[in-house]
Amino acid sequence: MSMTFQIEGQVFYALNGGPAFTFTPAISLFVNCESQQEVDELWEKLSAGGKKDRCGWLKDKYGLSWQIISTVLGKLLQDKDPEKSKRVMQAMLQMDKIESNALQQAYEQK
Repeated sequence: MSMTFQIEGQVFYALNGGPAFTFTPAISLFVNCESQQEVDELWEKLSAGGKKDRCGWLKDKYGLSWQIISTVLGKLLQDKDPEKSKRVMQAMLQMDKIESNALQQAYEQK
């Protein structure tokens, strides 16, 4: 039902949603970015002619959905302190493009 594959070192996740799904947000490409600069660049380039959405999601000019995520998000959400990870999740839910500095601030908040 799911798989991962790499293209030029970039890991892609594929999920089989079944024959009822066509070219919709059920099909998306997940890009885990190492830096905010990479998030910013991909966010602008991929959304050009498309549509920016919430929580790191966008549609490109062809209608393909992308998730542009910072590796920082995954690390902070996996913290053993549930309050820290909850603050990070709440911050992320308020974002369109993922902002690593704002996630880190939410994480460090006391």
